[in-house]
Amino acid sequence: MIAHLEGVLREKTPARIVVMTGGVGYEAWIPLSTFMELPDEGKTVSLHVHTHVREEAFQLYAFTTGFERALFELLLRATGVGPRLALAILSGLEATRLLDAIRHGAVATLRAIPGVGPKLAERIVVELRERAADLAVANAASTGPQGVAEQRLADGPPASDEAVSALVNLGYPRAQAQRLVDEAVAEIGAGASLEICLKAALRRSAR
Repeated sequence: MIAHLEGVLREKTPARIVVMTGGVGYEAWIPLSTFMELPDEGKTVSLHVHTHVREEAFQLYAFTTGFERALFELLLRATGVGPRLALAILSGLEATRLLDAIRHGAVATLRAIPGVGPKLAERIVVELRERAADLAVANAASTGPQGVAEQRLADGPPASDEAVSALVNLGYPRAQAQRLVDEAVAEIGAGASLEICLKAALRRSAR
């Protein structure tokens, strides 16, 4: 199993990356939190990896911190939560807040995440609450990286368009995604990077 991946970042989108190492390009799926911490394409990255093996697929899921990978693997223990849904949940709520919501049974907070209905939210709390408490203890002394990449998108679609697409891929209705991004752009300015635009939009969705 692949547990760690280090190499040159060849491609990056809000949901997917390609890392070149040893002449091989490894495709990995990522949450938005990881995307926001990535360097520019062409730079070296070092990522924690969860390898998911099925009969028809061998897929990698990458994270900037071991804590996020541990939280992802915790979510996979819940009935009905697969890797893609676990990524969407991680993308919809900051990792520490997500862990706290599970620990404290904050079903309403979990239900606010796109793709998480009332039954799933309750199941996550019931099935994962004790393990979430253990993970919180294990993570108590650690802190994740705080920096945010500030690269401006000189080429390709405007950051606002890519932000809307990213939110739609996370399960937000397009009209809501467009509204959130429009409000975020009005707040932070049209020249902001994709990372900053997404963060501002997600903050507004949590209000």
